[in-house]
Amino acid sequence: MLSRSCFVSVDDFRPLNRIPRVMTVPGVISECEDNSANSGSEGLISSGPLERRIVVANQLPIKAFRDAETKKWFFESDSDSLVLQLRDGFGPDVEVLYVGSLNVEIDSSDQDEVAQVLLDKFRCVPTFLPTEIQNKFYHGFCKHYLWPLFHYMLPMSPSHSARFDRSLWQAYVLANKIFADKVTEVINPDEDFVWVHDYHLMVLPTLLRKRFHRVKLGFFLHSPFPSSEIYRTLPVRDDILRALLNCDLVGFHTFDYARHFLSCCSRIFGIDYESKRGYIGLEYFGRRVSIKILPVGIHMGQLQTLLSLSETAEKIKKLKTQFEGKTVMLGVDDMDLFKGISLKFLAMGQLLDVHPKFRGRLVLVQILNPARSGGIDIQEVQKEINAIAKDINEKYGEPGYEPIVFINGPVTTQDKAAYYAISECCVVNCVRDGMNLVPYKYTVCRQGTPALDKALGIDDGSATPKKSVIVVSEFIGCSPSLSGAIRVNPWNIDDVSDAMNLAITMPDAEKHLRHEKHYKYISSHDVSYWARSFDQDLERACREHYRKRYCGVGLGLRFRIVALGPNFRKLSVENIASAYRNSNSRLILLDYDGTMLPQASVDKTPSSEVISVLNCLCSDPKNVVFIVSGRGKDCLSKWFSPCEKLGISAEHGYFTRWTRESEWETCKLTMDFGWKNIAEPVMALYTEATDGSFIEPKESAMVWHHQEADPDFGSCQAKELLDHLENVLANDPVVVKRGQHIVEIKPQGVSKGIVVENLISTMGSSGKSPDFLLCIGDDRSDEDMFESIARSVCNTSLPAKAEVFACTVGQKPSMAKYYLDDTSEVIKLLEGLATASVQPKSAYF
Repeated sequence: MLSRSCFVSVDDFRPLNRIPRVMTVPGVISECEDNSANSGSEGLISSGPLERRIVVANQLPIKAFRDAETKKWFFESDSDSLVLQLRDGFGPDVEVLYVGSLNVEIDSSDQDEVAQVLLDKFRCVPTFLPTEIQNKFYHGFCKHYLWPLFHYMLPMSPSHSARFDRSLWQAYVLANKIFADKVTEVINPDEDFVWVHDYHLMVLPTLLRKRFHRVKLGFFLHSPFPSSEIYRTLPVRDDILRALLNCDLVGFHTFDYARHFLSCCSRIFGIDYESKRGYIGLEYFGRRVSIKILPVGIHMGQLQTLLSLSETAEKIKKLKTQFEGKTVMLGVDDMDLFKGISLKFLAMGQLLDVHPKFRGRLVLVQILNPARSGGIDIQEVQKEINAIAKDINEKYGEPGYEPIVFINGPVTTQDKAAYYAISECCVVNCVRDGMNLVPYKYTVCRQGTPALDKALGIDDGSATPKKSVIVVSEFIGCSPSLSGAIRVNPWNIDDVSDAMNLAITMPDAEKHLRHEKHYKYISSHDVSYWARSFDQDLERACREHYRKRYCGVGLGLRFRIVALGPNFRKLSVENIASAYRNSNSRLILLDYDGTMLPQASVDKTPSSEVISVLNCLCSDPKNVVFIVSGRGKDCLSKWFSPCEKLGISAEHGYFTRWTRESEWETCKLTMDFGWKNIAEPVMALYTEATDGSFIEPKESAMVWHHQEADPDFGSCQAKELLDHLENVLANDPVVVKRGQHIVEIKPQGVSKGIVVENLISTMGSSGKSPDFLLCIGDDRSDEDMFESIARSVCNTSLPAKAEVFACTVGQKPSMAKYYLDDTSEVIKLLEGLATASVQPKSAYF
């Protein structure tokens, strides 16, 4: 049974002055009326003055209860929910809408009414996952596979951890699709910002980006992001990584987590990050994906309000009486594999063994929150913890004294606050954890409030030095921000035991200094600061959305968006054929590696297909066709020997010949190659130190390749080599440049751009100035050609009616106005032009 009267809302939800834009069918806005105005219009809702943020999380910030007798559902807001607390980071002109699941199962007959009431009263949109999907999605893939893996636990055997199960992965994707459907029902993609939370919804960004190409989309990961060695064991690693790259902003608690993510992008997709004015980002198919590094904070106001209640003061008084004469250390942890509770207990036992003076005086209170998922592993952890605690209490306990006090949850926030307030030290000993806000809450509770001081009989609380000490694992997210904490390796029992001893014997003055440092940071970096900062960066990351053209590429979870400049478009035979046929003097300039041949090809010899199309183009007397490459003339001569009329410009234009039978012409600049004697030993040193690298000697240049080296180490070494060579060759007439997996030294005044200028000039001098120019290349050196062509158009080196097509391979920022996706498309385009050369006009069209 269900009735509207049974629903209870809480006043801390900000009242809204407009009805949300709800779409019952994608693309159709349901008929609603705004209570504040009666315009008489139907089927249309005014968007109103409010901005809107759609916060998507696995669980809604709602507590649900069902009366056993009446069977009625009751709902209230969950004030401890992070996604509810982050709303304080938004201004009063921002509406927050939540999409997620309830922590209870609702009968299908009640779901429609429950959904409507949750939307009306709480601005929440429930997903209602089917029970089977929920179990496979959350308890299966999320908690028993993905979560352990992200905490560095590999499934080495079925008994050790759950192995990858394709059916669980499919349930995970299906659950994410249901979330995407709910977001689709309520979103205004042109205005709303969407903020997705945590590892439960890691493929949701792809599903949303596929439906709304310009959706303003942020994602924050609350768990660790593992190192690439761990992440790359994930069979669906590409799909998850692509999904995160479909966001505009991806957030992490620490630089370590962000660094691991960036390393995975580099090693799996070959995408390197760069920092611009303090902002880290990656270029992904023309879009910039920004990276945010900021640990989440706590809700200061909520905790301080709780501390100011008289009931809290009473609880603190009772606890002080209970533990009178004893020093209390506190641990507050969830029951799971990675909280290091057993290691903490072993360290406590060792402390009591090494320092008998603490027996009867030192107590470790351990509050255990209920496990979020079941399983044999949780039962084993519980069994181990109980056994160790029992052993220590039997060995060191006495009547009226237990060294370890176990409190099994759930424990209310108010009760935890009371324990925080009386504890001399807080021990957080996780072997791996995403963030962990326990030390933050502990510090604020130790600071107290004026109302609490008054209730506890402290006359002048502000004059009483506050003190606290935190023992924290170095493997959790909050550790870097707690500069005054005692950091420990939780696996080292001696280390943790010594830290506990240091914490409780530390002079009060030092405890006060450490406390002040922590409290200053925590109070200024609360949850509202975190949410506001993320929101501001998300707005900044989305500024370019309407300055580019977006198009979707790929099927399923391989989908991604390609962002193109307003004048940057794909080149096709249809675009170019008319200009090609109507021209009389054509210049065709082609790079080789990455343009005519894929970069990853082991055999660099041109295929018969490439030779055939080049010969066909060269056979047209109106065409001058050149391969313009950085490679040496000997290998290019050998490879293209079947092409009699093909021109070749080798080593970036240092050597040029117009046909196979013509002589090689060298650059007219006076050259001194004495610099090679200086550069070669330096490059050899880096080659020896970098496995997989090698030196390519040329007549006019030297190239250091690191494509086969470790991506991170090779890139680091290339940067160092570039700096080293620039220093030792500072007085020589050479240029040191870094390219795609290379560092190259070449003479000054030699570039592909100069090749273009010389060819255009030579053709003009012979009375055949090109009225059609096609230039295709793929890397940085080819940008010199594109720039030179742009200059030639401006300074009238080319005829006024010349048709110019500068084309890059791959969708990326470029001086070229056209692009082709890959080398296969380059060949198809050239084949189309070759066909246009040999067929009559009517036949082609």
